[in-house]
Amino acid sequence: MAGDGSWDRRSLLRGAAVVAGAAAATPLLGKTARAHADGSDADALFKAGKFEEAARAYEEILKKDPTNLHAARQRGYIGLLANKFPDAEKYLTMALRLAPDDKETNQLLGDCYIRQDKFSLSVPRWRAGGEEGYAKWFAAIRGEAYQIHGDIGRVPWRQMDPEPLVEVSVNGGPPKKLSFYTGAPNLSLTASAAKEAGLSPVYAEKTDFEGTGIWVYYGVLDSFNLGGLELRNVPVGWSSTESGGDVSTGNDGLIGTWIFYHLLTTFDYAGRSLILRRPTPEAVAEATRAGTKPLPLWLSRDHDLSSTGSIAGSGPRVMGVNFGGIGEIAVGMPGEVAKQLGVRTDYDRPIETFAHSHPTTTYPCYPKEVRLGDAVANDIYCEADPNMPVNVGWPYGSGIDAIGHFAHSFWKPYNITLDFTNMKLHLAHGKAA
Repeated sequence: MAGDGSWDRRSLLRGAAVVAGAAAATPLLGKTARAHADGSDADALFKAGKFEEAARAYEEILKKDPTNLHAARQRGYIGLLANKFPDAEKYLTMALRLAPDDKETNQLLGDCYIRQDKFSLSVPRWRAGGEEGYAKWFAAIRGEAYQIHGDIGRVPWRQMDPEPLVEVSVNGGPPKKLSFYTGAPNLSLTASAAKEAGLSPVYAEKTDFEGTGIWVYYGVLDSFNLGGLELRNVPVGWSSTESGGDVSTGNDGLIGTWIFYHLLTTFDYAGRSLILRRPTPEAVAEATRAGTKPLPLWLSRDHDLSSTGSIAGSGPRVMGVNFGGIGEIAVGMPGEVAKQLGVRTDYDRPIETFAHSHPTTTYPCYPKEVRLGDAVANDIYCEADPNMPVNVGWPYGSGIDAIGHFAHSFWKPYNITLDFTNMKLHLAHGKAA
């Protein structure tokens, strides 16, 4: 769960998802000041997850100083967090006019375009943002990407632990076992699965994975079938060793957030299945009818999901919500957060592990309560990482003060539906209907 950011947008690997999560930050319990025109308090509102207040504060700054790059970019970023694309494009375009070569603005606008499947518009933005791999990859996409055929797909899990596995069909071939994890961006495959599917790369680059040099490839998949629902023309990545072999053989690949945000996705942990629907208003109404009051959903760095939760009486704070991946914990948090909140931590039992492709040492901890809406767990096994920075900004983090992230084991009694149109998280106890 180290927040060093080495799982960035170009990390198209299966990766060490053991305890990876959203970066957390302090202060935890301080009051948020009103925003002033110098921008410092607008930034404080943003970091505290007070996004609507922060948006108004940045707008006030821009009224007084229309040339303020930071305010324009941050206001656009707030729109992007909630998939409010007109807002995001308006203010990010304003920031781009102020500083055409600003990498952060270009990458945010590139992300804004790919979320809308405007891949050709994203290409110059990724190139200007220093992401040549993305630029070449998305330039190769022809026609409509992520075409949805069918209305619903139900995919039973072949196993729950140590990570959920599902069977899918790639380019009409025999079933492949894939894991899924919303801490990763795109659909990715092993080298052998990509070869069997007949994939050809449009771009390749050499990178480092856990101290070993590997090759990462970018391409486009004709067909991806999930339980009867088919996606066509899907961006896909795969990786291989120097000799062309699979980097990992635990499964045939991984489904990342980009697949899920094109659909109305239900992670039915209690029923051990994925339920994937065409995201129509009728489907949203049906899928969320039995849930409790919806929670906000935010999307940062093109794949990281967050909502509001609490640890040990912290009160509602921004927390990552990670679905899938490997691990036994319910919540991960920085060591500083555990200390500030008085969470019992067992420093006599260090856990040497990998997160974000880098080694780290974490410690078991046991908060009295962790909560997400009406979902509660008491004295449950969690982990604290003293090496996680309390705030990770661009390009490796969201720049938001978050106190931790919910992980695989927390979700087991529930089904969770993510509505990326209205940016709401719906959580209900038991199996999905």
